[in-house]
Amino acid sequence: MKRFLMYLFTLLLICQMSAQTLTLDSCQSKARKNYPLLKQYGLIEKTAEYNLANAGKGYLPQFNLSARATYQSEVTKLPITLPGVTIPELSQDQYQATLELSQLIWDGGVIQAQKKGIKASADAEKQKLEVDLYALKDRVNQLYFGIMLINEQLRLNGILQDELARNYERISALKTNGIVGQSDVDAIKVEQINAVQKETELLSTRTSFLQMLSAFTGMEITENTVLDKPVMETVNANSEVKRPELLYLNAQNEVLESQKDLIKAGNLPKIGAFIQGGYGKPGLNMLSNELSPFYIGGLRLSWNLSGFYTQKTNLQKIDIGKKSIDIQKETFLFNNSLFSKQQLNEIEKLKTTIGNDDEIIRLRNNIKKSTEAKLQNGTATVNDLLRDINAETMAQQTKLLHEIQLYLTVYQFKNNINN
Repeated sequence: MKRFLMYLFTLLLICQMSAQTLTLDSCQSKARKNYPLLKQYGLIEKTAEYNLANAGKGYLPQFNLSARATYQSEVTKLPITLPGVTIPELSQDQYQATLELSQLIWDGGVIQAQKKGIKASADAEKQKLEVDLYALKDRVNQLYFGIMLINEQLRLNGILQDELARNYERISALKTNGIVGQSDVDAIKVEQINAVQKETELLSTRTSFLQMLSAFTGMEITENTVLDKPVMETVNANSEVKRPELLYLNAQNEVLESQKDLIKAGNLPKIGAFIQGGYGKPGLNMLSNELSPFYIGGLRLSWNLSGFYTQKTNLQKIDIGKKSIDIQKETFLFNNSLFSKQQLNEIEKLKTTIGNDDEIIRLRNNIKKSTEAKLQNGTATVNDLLRDINAETMAQQTKLLHEIQLYLTVYQFKNNINN
């Protein structure tokens, strides 16, 4: 006997050690890391890195190679004649090849504005990705608390089956004594079968939920996995909203600000240095009809003033875009506040309801016990007992549902404000 007890204790200990325990936070973290969309982060960063590198290359020396061959219907001639002197004429076919090296000295801040815009756009894309990833939290919450509810329903179902088995033995004994008939025994048996069917349905639903949670987290989660019951955290109606949607709207504002800088910089003058070397017929000496090398160097200033025609209206369009973003932010906060108030009211209602559930369960249990005693004395029927057993079970399941709803609503409130 001692050896059997030791074996049983060791087996239970091994099972307990091998059972995986999960928390809601770990599921949230795993789901985020496992979600395929997270890979987009690396692509956004790489794209921004390449774009910044390309923008920075605007400061590098620029080379331009050009060549041309032309035939002209007329060439330059000297309008003089000298006795005994033949003045050479330029050929009507002319050739020229040049290589120019230019170096930007000042671009009015265009490249700097481009880099600012690239960084702002990358940040906005990341925040948009964060918004999409944030939706995972609610989906994981639904699955996690759904599994917890099913586990509790299975536990209650096991208690119900034990109670029905106990009453089946009692009613069978009463039938033997001639107090009740076969139909009463059959009525208990029907309820036992119903309880087994309900257990089968719950197990099937739990398997589906476990498979979905496993797919989200990338972990192997089975019916042996223990889901840790989260702490019922207090809620604060005045908590600051820290949703990623607000950061995304702020990032969009930064993108628009960078566009304003780019417009202003694009309308400023540009200064650069250049040196050009070439080989042509003619060269810089337009009176020479021979192929000759040449070079020229200096500073170049360019200023496209036509950009000022549209600068004001373009900046006004950007300001309209920023006002639109402000309206979106205001609308989001308004709707978020309404939803938070609904959740706070639901939390208070559920707390009150759970208190009433405890009293209902206590009274239902008393009624059931009284019916059991009456059945033993022949003043109540089996159907009366089954009705009271089902009523007590329903009251217990209703309380479980309210408790899980309270957990889910509290965490939905936390998720709604991201605090």
